[in-house]
Amino acid sequence: MEISRRRLLGLAGAGTAATIAGILSGCSSTLPEADVGAAGFGARARGTVSVWSRSATQTGMQSIIDRFHKAQSAIRVELTPVLDGQYVTKLATAIRGGEVPDLVDMDDINSSLFIYRNTFTDLTEVVNRLPYRDKLSPGHLGLASIGDRIYGVPFLADNSLLWLNTELFEKAGVDPDAATQSLETLADALPRLTSKKDGVYSWSFPGNGQGALGFTFLPHIWAQKGDFFKGKIGSQTAFITDNDVLRKTLEFFRQMWKSGWAPPSCYSDAATHWGSDFLAGKIAIFPANYATVVTPAPKSMLPKLKPIVIPGPTGGRSFFDGGDNLCMPRGAKNPSAAWEFMKFTLESAQQQNMPAGGYTPIRSDVDTASFRTQYPLDTTPLQNLDLGYAPQTLAYNVAINQADGPFLAMFRRAVFDGDVDGALEEGQTTLERLLKETQA
Repeated sequence: MEISRRRLLGLAGAGTAATIAGILSGCSSTLPEADVGAAGFGARARGTVSVWSRSATQTGMQSIIDRFHKAQSAIRVELTPVLDGQYVTKLATAIRGGEVPDLVDMDDINSSLFIYRNTFTDLTEVVNRLPYRDKLSPGHLGLASIGDRIYGVPFLADNSLLWLNTELFEKAGVDPDAATQSLETLADALPRLTSKKDGVYSWSFPGNGQGALGFTFLPHIWAQKGDFFKGKIGSQTAFITDNDVLRKTLEFFRQMWKSGWAPPSCYSDAATHWGSDFLAGKIAIFPANYATVVTPAPKSMLPKLKPIVIPGPTGGRSFFDGGDNLCMPRGAKNPSAAWEFMKFTLESAQQQNMPAGGYTPIRSDVDTASFRTQYPLDTTPLQNLDLGYAPQTLAYNVAINQADGPFLAMFRRAVFDGDVDGALEEGQTTLERLLKETQA
């Protein structure tokens, strides 16, 4: 099965850290900001709203636009899809040229790149007035905020979880809940879940696919409140060498690889056919998202699946709060109508349909009895929304998603070569340099 989404394939938004810094350095906005506190803002608006969407989420966005047009006739939404790998560059160019869309549907991890440079409209007042404000994904809102100021709203979620094949657990006599409490309990269970004579392995990971690997590996660190980045944007530093949670996680993966609990294909797997072994029933534990597992799974496999929030080395849990945020650039020509459309995308009726496109809603109150009946395998993130996280940083793409970035090099040196100390030292040095370049 071929995965096309950027966050799974790890397509970097724009080359090197120096390139990203150069693209964004001149896009600090001098465009006017909409007065969202004005009387009547977001009510009875008319006209056209221009929306840019990532190509990966174009279909989902278009379906919501179609429903919006059926629900009212005063506002028309014009959609322009933008290739994921070109999004950052194209938006920065538009901001510098003073010709921006009314709304941008963007990868949430990239929100900070533009918010930090004051290019989006402050929506704090209208977001805080939403009656379901406390039900929105805190991870997405965190990426759309600076301090207590909010510059966007969540649109859709794409979360990483551990997916278990409970049939293989049952055959091995392993209790799924007890085994997945931590990496320590998993290390005890993985030998029993591996049966090489049957072609069955306990775990699969894309060892040469930086985007998918970051998506599924980093939550082990976040589960115990760890991170690669220390401090706020502008003065962030790397936290690699002395990061004990990171060390323990790398040592767990090294033990898995050295012990043969993962298939040899993990060494070269760049996520282009990621998940095919799990869907074939040959992997007991597979870290991935809903779309990679549930959408293509044969109906006979669905009852065997059990999603688990990703554990840390000695406890705790977290998942990658991936997906999209909707932000309104300063200089939007029809901001009032744009806010009306933003509110429509957040309505429960629209969010309930997200699993049909392979995504997860961003409102915890969507997890109703009827939703659980229709989409029983997409409720785990909603029931644990406070455990979702993604780091606020300007360096994510160049540090994690880029093939020659420090994350993949560190992982491979530690896991495949067995040099954990050297991997951490190299990772610290390289990440420090990238942070200086992106924050320049």
